[in-house]
Amino acid sequence: MTERLYYSDSYLWTFEAQVIDRAEVNGQPAVILDRSAFYPEGGGQPSDRGTLNNVNVVDVITREADEAVLHVLSAEVDDRVTGVVDSARRFDLMQQHTGQHILSQAFVQAANAETVSFHLNPDPLEGALTIDLNTAQLSSAQIDRAEELANAIVFENRPIAARFVTESELQTLPLRKPPKVDAAIRIVQIEGFDWSACGGTHVARTGEVGLIKIVKLERRGAETRVEFRCGRRALHDYRRKNQLIMQIASDLTVGFWELDQAIGRMQSDAKALRKQLSEADTRLQQYEARELLESIEPRGDYGLIAHAWLNRDTAYLKRVASLLVARPNTVALLGSTGAALSLVFARSKDLSIDLATLLKAAAAQLGGKGGGSPDFAQAGGLAVTEEQLKATIEWAVGQVKQEAEHGG
Repeated sequence: MTERLYYSDSYLWTFEAQVIDRAEVNGQPAVILDRSAFYPEGGGQPSDRGTLNNVNVVDVITREADEAVLHVLSAEVDDRVTGVVDSARRFDLMQQHTGQHILSQAFVQAANAETVSFHLNPDPLEGALTIDLNTAQLSSAQIDRAEELANAIVFENRPIAARFVTESELQTLPLRKPPKVDAAIRIVQIEGFDWSACGGTHVARTGEVGLIKIVKLERRGAETRVEFRCGRRALHDYRRKNQLIMQIASDLTVGFWELDQAIGRMQSDAKALRKQLSEADTRLQQYEARELLESIEPRGDYGLIAHAWLNRDTAYLKRVASLLVARPNTVALLGSTGAALSLVFARSKDLSIDLATLLKAAAAQLGGKGGGSPDFAQAGGLAVTEEQLKATIEWAVGQVKQEAEHGG
């Protein structure tokens, strides 16, 4: 078995070791060492990275069959190695993992909410850090209290110790939750605050965690997912958001403290403009419908209207079509292209032409899909040229005429 050096010293970045066995993982060489400071993925904490004799360690995993620690490598190494752990990555993971212990205990005390799962993304800048709590009922006051308590523990710079305990010792400790193993139980203790069974790596004092900041909450059934950042990740998150806020404030020529008022005014103005635009759009639709009705092509007992636009959406076409077929004995074959393809085929209720089948065939010619009822059908798809659209509508016109001539 590999002696796991990180158990006694999470800050050990360099070590000497002997290869005691070799293996292969997904086609890459892997070695088992007699001793190692590399942490294998487990308990929600990602594995370490670094080098063995300057060869990249691309993953560190625990083999299920015998609990051996496999160091997956980019190339083979000699039997005697010097290991170097990526200290920046390790320290980031130590900050985040310790911060999780603190915040989980803070939620127990502030909201009687227990952590049921934990996820730590290894990306030191964008990686999400989440805990899932066993409650969907968290008030803003409880969230604030948990965050305040967690940061108070950080600011007090309490010592953190990790050690293996006996069964009898275990019974005397106020563990946050029962351990998942029944042998070789390692307890991480944050002085006077939290006792947790954990095999991961942690900082030596709470002050090293840095700021703990909750950034998002999401209800997930009976649970709540809490996303947060610690240390450098919190700093990066704050810097990015502050830059964004200051840029927006500059663009709007207001102070950042006035952003809520400025956005409120913009929303109000946008609402008024949308109303005006909707009213103007309705008048335009009515005007275009009247123009189209004036140019209707008589076809015996019905009138036929076919028209193609550029850059009109399906909602616009549907409204115009509804206005057109409100007139008895009317068929409207409408289309638009530009950013996207839209087709709307409609007829008045007093006719019996099946436009749903016709529309599907027309849409298929243009690479689109659609459907609907025999009297009102619509389709969409990728943009096509105006010439392609007009040609397809002309084809549909011919199909309608042919059906009418045969008594459809």
